[in-house]
Amino acid sequence: MTTSSLPQPQLRASADDAPQTRQQRQPAAAPHQRRWHWSWKQVWFQLHWFIGITAGTVLVIIGLSGATLAFKDELLDTMNPGVRHVPVETRAPLTPAQLSNIAAAEHGQRVASITLYAQAGAAPRLFFAPKHGQRRGESIYVHPYTGATQPALMGAGFFEWTESLHRWLLLPRDPGRQVAGALALCLLGLALSGLYLRWPRRPLDWRTWLTFDPALKGRSFLWNLHAVAGTWCLVVYVALTLTGIYWSYDVVRDNIDAWAGKPPRMAQAPAKKGGAKEKAPAVDLGLAWDSFQRHAPGWTLASMRLPARAGEAVQFTWLASDAPHERARSRMSIAPADGALTENAPYSQQALGARLVNIIYPLHMGTYFGLPGRIIVTLASLGLPLFAITGWMLYLGRRKAKRAVQAQRAMLGAGAPGQANTGLPTLVAYASQSGQAERLALESARALQQAGVAVDVQSLDRFDPAQLRQYERALIVASTFGEGEAPDGTRRFARLLQATTGTPLAGLEFGMLALGDRHYSDFCGFGHALERQLRALGATPWFPLIEVDKHDPAALADWSQALARCSGSAIDAIGVQEEASYAEWRLARRVLLNPGSLGGELHEITLTGPAGATWEAGALAEIIGCNADGSEGDAQHAQHAPRSYSLASLPSHGDLQLLVRQERHAGSENEGYGICSGWLTRFAPLGSPIRLRLQANPAFAPALVDVPCIYIGNGSGLAGLRAHLRARQRAGLARNWLLFGERQQAFDSVCGEELQGWLNTGHLARLDLVFSRDGETRQYVQDRLRSSTAELRDWLAQGAIVYVCGSLHGMAAGIDAVLQEVLGQEGLDALLAAGRYRRDVY
Repeated sequence: MTTSSLPQPQLRASADDAPQTRQQRQPAAAPHQRRWHWSWKQVWFQLHWFIGITAGTVLVIIGLSGATLAFKDELLDTMNPGVRHVPVETRAPLTPAQLSNIAAAEHGQRVASITLYAQAGAAPRLFFAPKHGQRRGESIYVHPYTGATQPALMGAGFFEWTESLHRWLLLPRDPGRQVAGALALCLLGLALSGLYLRWPRRPLDWRTWLTFDPALKGRSFLWNLHAVAGTWCLVVYVALTLTGIYWSYDVVRDNIDAWAGKPPRMAQAPAKKGGAKEKAPAVDLGLAWDSFQRHAPGWTLASMRLPARAGEAVQFTWLASDAPHERARSRMSIAPADGALTENAPYSQQALGARLVNIIYPLHMGTYFGLPGRIIVTLASLGLPLFAITGWMLYLGRRKAKRAVQAQRAMLGAGAPGQANTGLPTLVAYASQSGQAERLALESARALQQAGVAVDVQSLDRFDPAQLRQYERALIVASTFGEGEAPDGTRRFARLLQATTGTPLAGLEFGMLALGDRHYSDFCGFGHALERQLRALGATPWFPLIEVDKHDPAALADWSQALARCSGSAIDAIGVQEEASYAEWRLARRVLLNPGSLGGELHEITLTGPAGATWEAGALAEIIGCNADGSEGDAQHAQHAPRSYSLASLPSHGDLQLLVRQERHAGSENEGYGICSGWLTRFAPLGSPIRLRLQANPAFAPALVDVPCIYIGNGSGLAGLRAHLRARQRAGLARNWLLFGERQQAFDSVCGEELQGWLNTGHLARLDLVFSRDGETRQYVQDRLRSSTAELRDWLAQGAIVYVCGSLHGMAAGIDAVLQEVLGQEGLDALLAAGRYRRDVY
């Protein structure tokens, strides 16, 4: 955290001075209008989800089969008690020679190798030479004290089938290995791309990587589970895929073996059918076995390969009691005639490369780390279905959201049934702040189509004034922001239109629906300015400009009538659905956050409301205030106009929280307090009903994907930023930078403990607190941002979204100036067009 005496601008009341459309920055234009700004992160994201929904489904099979095989031996022993382990007897177990003779006589086959265990009561396993046409011979377990053949293992066939499924997906061996290898590469790509996509700004903070919030719900829960569980499993998946690739591709395995100094592998051909049956030489195994026991003290497992031809030695591979893993096997060759040692290669003396290659199998199975390693590998394998399910749910959720947007536009249809659209289409354009202008434009376009008028819907965010010459008629729905300003996304269009000279738009007829808030001096200022400039360029008004004060139904009815006159057909009322009813909430708690502050009192207001109320970070609460005596109006006003406040909490918190600055004014009206702020912070008794309706704020929508976010605000503007940061915390997204300003640290450390806690846990990658009155020279949040331009550029290069919440004049204007200095006007326009500069200022 950095703290210095950067002065803060005078803070305005949070809602009593609400803007004409309090919300900011319209999100990027509709899908068919957008220009995608691709980055490496977007490319990796597209690859991640594409591989996940394709190969990820098959990886589930490999994961489940691998988890099944992890404890195969334990499962077989449980299913077959007394087969591989028999009660320990006082007599000595049979020697390898005795076991071999008994098995050969009983089964009429040559014993090729014997696996013995030092553990008392463990049944030896004998492998017979392959029969004609077979690649491998059969194997049996025999009683260590009698030599009798033990019953066949129940379930062994299932595990062989499962191993075939795991290793080559039940395909023929060679193509199956290559398919499994390709899937292993896909899993490696998923693991590494997932790591890249969620890389935090504080990578050394383990909480950022591994903390999961079980209280999350919906999409945030799925994403957090997917990302955090993936981080837990990342190292395991990298190990599993790299080791799996070793067995999948001969070129990989042969090159690694050659580097390790291992002899080339020889293809194991099946025995020829009809060939003469080769008789094994008569060998006395007793001397060889005695010699092995003398030279291999402490052995726990020994595999004894019998000579197939005269003169060959007996080959032993064995595992010492202090071996680091199950494949750390020593080698020994012993002449059967006299028990002479012809080769002795203890594991510790083998070449480093060979020892490293022998680690591959234990790493893949997890046995290199003993029982904990096997459990971890099993859990990671079982995690693959989890990632497939959550990945699919996230993917389907994105598809559903996209379809909803497309459906809204698809409702425009192809024109009215039975009528042909002829001539040039009518342009229906919008300049939107909160989304209201866009909704009214779309509804107007649908109504015109139903009347048989061809329409072309465009957002002025991505529109060029020269394109207006392509139309003969245009209908424009324009929101006004602040004191007569253009919406953020429309500033580029307004600037270019203002720079246009002459009369290039002669012949264009236009109609204007201007949206605003009559509480501001320049009511519908942008709509009027747009109309004046269009007139100056030669365009002719189709009908007089229509002003809409918030959701004024009378003005919207005039707009509907104007559309009906233009289309020559009846038009249903436009914008009726815009008016939502107010619900009754209750004042549950209010807490003064800045006692002793030089500024106005800042209160945390807690409201409880109807069950099931829901909203997202960035949303607004529109509240109707009361006079000091509790009345809603006076002789001149039937009802006080509503005021808008940024929500500081999420539905999961169980209540609704606001940060409200108490507005004071000269005079005795309402005892010198703002109507709404005075009612909330002073006059309303606890438990009082509060008339409130929730307003969506798509222009200030949260970023619940893994991109960095820069949050900038002052005063009561912390409310909106706080909700965003809480939502990001629930989603496990930690690349957050907060710059917040107030007057004095001693009195105005608003929500200080919460902010410091976020910094300590890594939820905030950086926290800049700026207190303007604590230093000799007054500086502001925008000055702190200007002094951090290097890091600002770095964050923006990584795709950061900038959120600004607080006072329009001073702070927000200053931030705007800094961004223009850093990016240039075109760069700032591009940031707005991409939906990466979102403001909620007042």
